[in-house]
Amino acid sequence: MQQLSGTDNVMLFAERRNNYNHVGALMVYDVSTAPGGRVRFRDVLKHFEDRLHLHPLFRRRLVSIPFGLDRPYWVADPEVDVEYHIRHIALPKPGDWRQLMIQVARLHSRPLDRAHPLWEAYVIEGLDNVPKLPPGAFAVFLKIHHAIVDGMAAVHLMRELHTSTPDNEAPAEGPRTVIADRDPSGIELFARGVDNNVRQAARFARLSAQVGTRMLAAGRDRWPTLARGNLMELASEARDLIPPTAPHTRFSEPVSPHRVMEAFGMPLSRIRRIRGKVPGSTLNDIFVAVAGGAARKYLDGKGELPAESLTALMPISLRSDASAGGNEVAGVPVRVRSDIGDPIERLQAVHRETLAAKARGEKMGLDLLKNLLDVLPSFAANQAMQQLIVRSVNLTVSNVRGPDEAMYLAGAKAMCLYPVSIPADGVGLNFTGVSYNGVMWVSMVSCREMMPDPGYFLECMRGSWEELLAAADALPPLAPQAAHQAPARDAAARPRKKRAPRDKVPSPARRKPKRRARARPG
Repeated sequence: MQQLSGTDNVMLFAERRNNYNHVGALMVYDVSTAPGGRVRFRDVLKHFEDRLHLHPLFRRRLVSIPFGLDRPYWVADPEVDVEYHIRHIALPKPGDWRQLMIQVARLHSRPLDRAHPLWEAYVIEGLDNVPKLPPGAFAVFLKIHHAIVDGMAAVHLMRELHTSTPDNEAPAEGPRTVIADRDPSGIELFARGVDNNVRQAARFARLSAQVGTRMLAAGRDRWPTLARGNLMELASEARDLIPPTAPHTRFSEPVSPHRVMEAFGMPLSRIRRIRGKVPGSTLNDIFVAVAGGAARKYLDGKGELPAESLTALMPISLRSDASAGGNEVAGVPVRVRSDIGDPIERLQAVHRETLAAKARGEKMGLDLLKNLLDVLPSFAANQAMQQLIVRSVNLTVSNVRGPDEAMYLAGAKAMCLYPVSIPADGVGLNFTGVSYNGVMWVSMVSCREMMPDPGYFLECMRGSWEELLAAADALPPLAPQAAHQAPARDAAARPRKKRAPRDKVPSPARRKPKRRARARPG
């Protein structure tokens, strides 16, 4: 029996009528690699049955403490009803891409049953008119509660479920030891809750002392600024530690229970082309810049684009062992520079923003919020999330490194891996990517009332990506030493005789590199 961490528990506590905190993965499979070129539903069931014992997360069921006195526990069931957790459906004709997105969004809109282990899988057939798919292709949509896995743990889970070759060999035969828990009595759970609350009070006192020490250290770092009498500079540094309230958009409202989804792919080879043209840029910078450009295009098309940049919650993994499950993740607010139309200028600005956001988080410790959630009662932990995170962001932007090699299920090759994540009250837009087999697979998930036209947002995502790629291709080649230099400062900070409209792709002549001193981050 294992108790949920504070972060895991918030994922459950914050789940209300309209907020469902499960994540998912949509994978499409090519059956031509399977034995006989065919995969039946019973083959998929057997594939799962042969591998569920490899990961304890598939057996974990929630047991709550009486009167909500403490965080719940995971109890391992001895058996898993595979036919309950894995369902078989088909798209209605004509079976095109839009119908697939609608179906997955509907499945994602349904909460998981807490009386069972918190995961489900849907085998989806009838993809006859989805472009570029081979005959007989099928999809699997796997959803699992965020209290069980974060991004890295979910990727590890996907690896465990698949094979690295199409042979579809079952794991080595031999005794399979399944460690199951007995259901604890109410008196036992109540006693555990009382004892844990006493321990949490002591941990809260220790954490308060640690936070005080970190704040004193931050104050000592600023002493030279105060000694110079530059109070304006000191006030600016102090404000940097407190995330400002994000500008209000349609995504700042409470979400409905209904979801929409769209997705596309960004080849990693093309991402590397951009990195080769824009010094210092990282894959994460490019991902955030594309998200900022997509949000800009969508809101601008609605006549709702704020003058101030939108801010995203950017998760940062704290884990070293992805097999453990649960959530080991921090998050920092970062501006996606939706206020900049020029794609190269936006990427350069995003690079500085991400560096500055990580630096701000490290000043007080990236694990501070995680530790705070571990010692606070559930209602207080949820309020801390709302006040410290939700009010300061408009969207979530996250990418996770997935498998570099192809994966197989029942012999069928996985062609793509689209993540399906969570919009929430006040943060109604989620932009998530997972790299797999040479492509960054990117998904947008939002609320149907906030975004009644997800197909238009797909155009905005593709347009943002293609404009950035074209703008990078138009740049002249970098000198060998320039590839390791940081990007220049915002073009807005430099005087220019004439400025082209921000939403136009820059020409090579405008992008002629100039020698300048190394810019400081953010």
